[in-house]
Amino acid sequence: MSTSSIAVKRISHWIGGKPVESSSGRSGVVWNPATGEPRAHTVFASVEEVDLAVAAAAKAFPEWRATPLSRRAELLFQLRQLVHENRRAIAEAITAEHGKTLPDAMGEVARGLENIEFACGIPNLLKGGFSEQASGGVDVYQIRQPLGVVAGITPFNFPAMVPMWMIATGIACGNTFVLKPSERDPSASLILAKLIHQAGIPGGVFNIIQGDKAAVDRLLEHPEVKAVSFVGSTPVARSIYETATRNGKRVQALGGAKNHMVVLPDADIGMAADAAVSAAYGSAGERCMAISVLVAVGSAADPVIEAIRERIPKIRIGPGDEDGNELGPLITREHRDRVAGYIAGAPGEGAQVVVDGREAAAAERDGFFLGASLLDGVKPGMRCYDEEIFGPVLSVVRVNTYEEAVRLVNTNPYGNGVAIFTRDGGAARRFQFEVEAGMVGINVPIPVPVAYYSFGGWKASLFGDLHIYGPEGVQFYTRGKVVTSRWPDPAGSKVDLGFPQVR
Repeated sequence: MSTSSIAVKRISHWIGGKPVESSSGRSGVVWNPATGEPRAHTVFASVEEVDLAVAAAAKAFPEWRATPLSRRAELLFQLRQLVHENRRAIAEAITAEHGKTLPDAMGEVARGLENIEFACGIPNLLKGGFSEQASGGVDVYQIRQPLGVVAGITPFNFPAMVPMWMIATGIACGNTFVLKPSERDPSASLILAKLIHQAGIPGGVFNIIQGDKAAVDRLLEHPEVKAVSFVGSTPVARSIYETATRNGKRVQALGGAKNHMVVLPDADIGMAADAAVSAAYGSAGERCMAISVLVAVGSAADPVIEAIRERIPKIRIGPGDEDGNELGPLITREHRDRVAGYIAGAPGEGAQVVVDGREAAAAERDGFFLGASLLDGVKPGMRCYDEEIFGPVLSVVRVNTYEEAVRLVNTNPYGNGVAIFTRDGGAARRFQFEVEAGMVGINVPIPVPVAYYSFGGWKASLFGDLHIYGPEGVQFYTRGKVVTSRWPDPAGSKVDLGFPQVR
């Protein structure tokens, strides 16, 4: 989209440790979702500019790879401190461009910071194994080495946290990095770039290219890019996985979700309702771990629906930078209208609109606001159930038994996160054993793992073998090498054409 007529600031690239202006002539609008006004425009990279960023990363790789682990850890500790000191500035940039409330944005930065803290332990995380005397006079050991230039493609809903998921582990392992952030809210990533530079990490180790599909396509085909990490919708994740693997790259592509929260009849209804409201409507539902389906089992249905309905009017809607507001706008007008379309279409499919968020947002006419909505009587086959809405809409599916609830979850094509609310430890233990999802919460509605575990779903929520960040992140950004060594007495050396055996 051309925005040359809009007199707002330009957001461009970061290559080789400094800002670089783009000459492509193409750009896209960065909106202020709370006002509906343009805030900036992102200048999109040309193929040549993508190549420039990859070349800078490739040039920096040999020296960075050879940097001692202790030195890398020292620089990461400095980066951790700088991010901590500047967390409010990062959060304010998120609020201004994404729209989420400032406390929510501060929480995002905190969870991203955990991953930098995890990466500070890289000397321990990269320890290999050693087997002395595996054979007569032979030792065997394994080491893990970096891949080279790696790329990250990150979504609009977490413009600081998801980049930190990738960057911290990627560069700690000795790789150099090219990030393509969302063009809708790119400023947080540029703040991170400046802090990385300020921490003393050499120029070229971390680079940013702004752009659209053209930039992504070039990264996926570039021969110097060895691995690609992506977070976004399932159709795009599948396409990126297929394209990048076809070009010989290692890929982890995290897709969409349809996260279910199962409420058993013995659950604490007030606690379950609080959790459902928090997990469904936080960040305007624009979270891949948001609860979008509440599965009410048997007699739990009416009480929990009523409890949620009573809580929704108390949610304060408004700009994210104003104190006390809890539900900010959606990212764009088009996305807001798309989400509202699910509410409008629900009655025609047989669902009941218990709370209509379009009415609650009517007073906020200038921004891209939509209030919390609650649908009842939802069933598989309805658009509001089958598709990822990615907005503040909670659908309730009623089932009669625990077995029906598990079957509903397991037959859904997505398998990102799931939660169960119950007082029964046996039911919870059975659930975590039987349910088919990558992340499970027991009386926890948003089970995002801490940084020293790994994040990722199953089924259509993940393409690739390894989850993101944590121990699996270290595996993703390195490759193993096994060394078999012998230092014999030359006097005992001889020719032996037989297959090597352990003796």
